Amino acid sequence: AALQLFMSTQEGLGTVLSCPELSCAPVPCPLPDPMSLCPLQVDKYLYHMRLSDETLLEVSQRFEKEMEKGLGADTNPTASVKMLPTFVRSTPDGTEDGDFLALDLGGTNFRVLRVKVSDNGLRKVEMENQIYAIPEELMRGSGVQLFDHIAECLANFLDKLQIKDKKLPLGFTFSFPCHQTKLDESILVTWTKGFKCSSVEGRDVVSLLRKSIKKRGDFDIDIVAVVNDTVGTMMTCGYDDQNCEVGLIVGTGTNACYMEEMRHIDLVEGDEGRMCINMEWGAFGDDGVLNDIRTEFDREIDMGSLNPGKQLFEKMISGMYMGELVRLILVKMAKDGLLFGGRLTPDLLTTGHFETRFVEKEGLQKAHEILSKLGLEPSHEDCVATLRIYNLLLPAARTARHQRSASKDPLGPLVWMPGGAQRVPLRSPLLLPASFARRLHKTVRKLLPDCEIRFIRSEDGSGKGAAMVTAVAYRLAAQHQARQKILEPLKLSHEQLLEVKERMRIEMEKGLGKETHEEATVKMLPTYVCSTPDGTEKGDFLALDLGGTNFRVLLVRVRNGMRRGVEMHNKIYSIPVEIMQGTGEELFDHIVHCISDFLEYMGMKGVSLPLGFTFSFPCQQNNLDEGILLKWTKGFKATGCEGEDVVGLLKEAIHRREEFDLDVVAVVNDTVGTMMTCGYEDPYCEVGLIVGTGSNACYMEEMRNVELVEGDEGRMCVNMEWGAFGDSGCLDDIRTEFDVAVDEHSLNPGKQRYEKMISGMYLGEIVRNILMDFTKKGLLFRGRISERLKTRGIFETKFLSQIESDCLALLQVRSILQHLGLESTCDDSIIVKEVCTVVARRAAQLCGAGMAAVVDKIHENRGLDFLKVTVGVDGTLYKLHPHFSTVLQETVKELSPKCEVTFLQSEDGSGKGAALITAVACRIREAGQR
Repeated sequence: AALQLFMSTQEGLGTVLSCPELSCAPVPCPLPDPMSLCPLQVDKYLYHMRLSDETLLEVSQRFEKEMEKGLGADTNPTASVKMLPTFVRSTPDGTEDGDFLALDLGGTNFRVLRVKVSDNGLRKVEMENQIYAIPEELMRGSGVQLFDHIAECLANFLDKLQIKDKKLPLGFTFSFPCHQTKLDESILVTWTKGFKCSSVEGRDVVSLLRKSIKKRGDFDIDIVAVVNDTVGTMMTCGYDDQNCEVGLIVGTGTNACYMEEMRHIDLVEGDEGRMCINMEWGAFGDDGVLNDIRTEFDREIDMGSLNPGKQLFEKMISGMYMGELVRLILVKMAKDGLLFGGRLTPDLLTTGHFETRFVEKEGLQKAHEILSKLGLEPSHEDCVATLRIYNLLLPAARTARHQRSASKDPLGPLVWMPGGAQRVPLRSPLLLPASFARRLHKTVRKLLPDCEIRFIRSEDGSGKGAAMVTAVAYRLAAQHQARQKILEPLKLSHEQLLEVKERMRIEMEKGLGKETHEEATVKMLPTYVCSTPDGTEKGDFLALDLGGTNFRVLLVRVRNGMRRGVEMHNKIYSIPVEIMQGTGEELFDHIVHCISDFLEYMGMKGVSLPLGFTFSFPCQQNNLDEGILLKWTKGFKATGCEGEDVVGLLKEAIHRREEFDLDVVAVVNDTVGTMMTCGYEDPYCEVGLIVGTGSNACYMEEMRNVELVEGDEGRMCVNMEWGAFGDSGCLDDIRTEFDVAVDEHSLNPGKQRYEKMISGMYLGEIVRNILMDFTKKGLLFRGRISERLKTRGIFETKFLSQIESDCLALLQVRSILQHLGLESTCDDSIIVKEVCTVVARRAAQLCGAGMAAVVDKIHENRGLDFLKVTVGVDGTLYKLHPHFSTVLQETVKELSPKCEVTFLQSEDGSGKGAALITAVACRIREAGQR
């Protein structure tokens, strides 16, 4: 029954188990089964202990509810299973290394240990220890006296090993009820086990120990962690098997711990990663949920215990009470005249005289010896009946076959845990009979047939385990420090961002100046767009959007007055490769053919409409309707186009077709289109920003500052082409080795350096280079690099958005890493997410610094005390990344405090924007004609 109850709870845990006292020693072959000799006599008394599958399932469900209550902030106070956070956030990964101390305090004696862990390929652990007594007068004296005594014993141990001059880290196993608030802080709730030291309850035991050590002054140690023996058990086994994520103690008492997802632990802030939960599961049932399965014997044991009504689950499954349970059954059967001829002895009637260790003894001869020691004169039948009681108290044959959630998943079996299914391997570990261990193994495997299950015996979980917790904490701290040192150059200070803003301003001035324009990296190209929409635009306009292998033709209807708004119709056309790489005449003839098809599709053949042409290739613009193609990109190689006016080439193709006539009013790029689209919605919009695969910005500059164009009156939109900022070397002091590596292996080394630090095309590659560096240095993925991770471009920028959006226990992160051929732990996933966060945050901050330079320039141009301006934004990075836009806006606000900057997302800047530029140009042209 104890085993059945214990196993019913494992469905609520489902992970690798470790246990300190598991006995797997071979047992003598028993005599031929005598159990059939008197089954009815014994079974009558054990009937209510034989639990059905349905009952076990019900127990499992009740236990799960108690676990969830214990994890909830509101329900924890009334939960019987307290689910206490331990602040242990990681298990060993096998790379721990160092010299550690452990202090194991849990009874009248305590131990001090020195544990050497070496990671030299052999993963060796060496231990030395000394046991010290605690006199009874100290157990009942003052807390100061107790901790002074412990400090004195520590000093003695360090003296003995001649290491008193070393400041070693120490793990403290303190096996008393505590409320833990940090890994190295534990408040004693109440003394147990005969301790009654004054002025300790309600105080942090680590602080008291530190105070006693400091008072001595002859040695110093670093107390890193305080844990209980269950956690120590899990950590000890976790060093040998990295799949071990559960600790189990079933001996004199019982308890369990396991690694829970942080998002389920309401008692601790934070949602990422995992934390070990000390379940304190012995109290399950204290609220009455087990009353229907508790027997008269369970109730009698409870009433005669030191803590009636408490730890009811523990009293049904642990070793402290097993022998007493057998004694009570024997007494009742003897009273009914079914055993020992109805004779009772004082020893048999004395509580505690039938010890649990007796249950380990198998065979009729052993049963006869034990019963004789109790003053009985057992017959052969008495011994057979007693053996049957032993065996029926430890049944495994009638266990629940129910498995909560299992599947043959490529990531491993799905096992039910609070909050959902988790992909976890299983394994598991008692000072109880060998048959208990055997049946435990068998029962677990029967309950979870689709899982690989292995049990690991813990060696000295309370001592070695405390050292392991400390070793893991030290490893994590050292690795964290090493990673932070690598990431530090990517974390820009306020002063650095101010400097970037000032350098951008300098480059902008160079680009605007006639004499300095040639040497400027930020080219500040005039667009000849001299006004933003004012809301009076109206009419039908065509827009042509050419920037890749597909292009669009759009009809845009702009209405003013009461019906003010924009209505769009569009059709997408492809450009065959042979045309992309043929002649310019063939390319533009194909474009005109598609325009003709669109006009026919819209029923507008023969109508002459003004057209705006979004042409997203490098151009030198000499007028609003004139753009000289400097160089083809994106796979285009059509001959006879470079150095030519693309508007002229389009007009020639229209004339060759002789079907219709169009008024090509404007040629623009997508950044200007974005500004104009948002400008139609918001009259304060005078800046355009693209942050997607690439990045660029534009804004309305005063004509007096645009020295490349004659005239001083009014304003003109300037296409900054800011991606090349830094090509002169002015950003070299903030570029990292990872930026340099990405640049060197790009298609255009030394060019577009600012864009390579902030745009979507490159952020994933920066992350990949950092992950490679971490892994090579043993700071990630246990130093194992997959071949896929070595592939340039394999870590897509969309992964950054997915990873930083992941609030599902990092499962999406691990899925992405598995796709990259990486076996990751929860810790690995947290690290990868941190890298993504750092890289994306820097990108947003750098972009914000550039934008701050732009709005400051407008503010200065206008001579205002305070500027209100809107930025029209487009681009997948800005729109899809969960934090990029927020960080960008915060940065602009910090760097430009005298500007109120609003960011407005653009919808279809490249198409709708071109039509609106045309509409504005037509409005201005008509106004001039009047």
